[in-house]
Amino acid sequence: MAWTWQTALFFAGIASLLLLMTLLAIYRPETERVGVLRIPTTRGDRLFISLLGAAFIHLAWLGFVGTDLWWASGLSLVYAAAVFRYV
Repeated sequence: MAWTWQTALFFAGIASLLLLMTLLAIYRPETERVGVLRIPTTRGDRLFISLLGAAFIHLAWLGFVGTDLWWASGLSLVYAAAVFRYV
């Protein structure tokens, strides 16, 4: 893997998400809730599900559409919003 500015931006984004989730856990303690999956999930669980889904969305986009990933990123943000709302 080449260390480019895009790679650094990706890892900085993941680190920022983890920092944000840590601060949220400190200032607003988590409570589990049951959504459409019918399993209790926390904010961290929903973040993991949305990151995993985003990876699969991007891989599918690369396989079926091509290398223009801006639309896949937008679709991933919509997916993450849906996961945090309904799961």
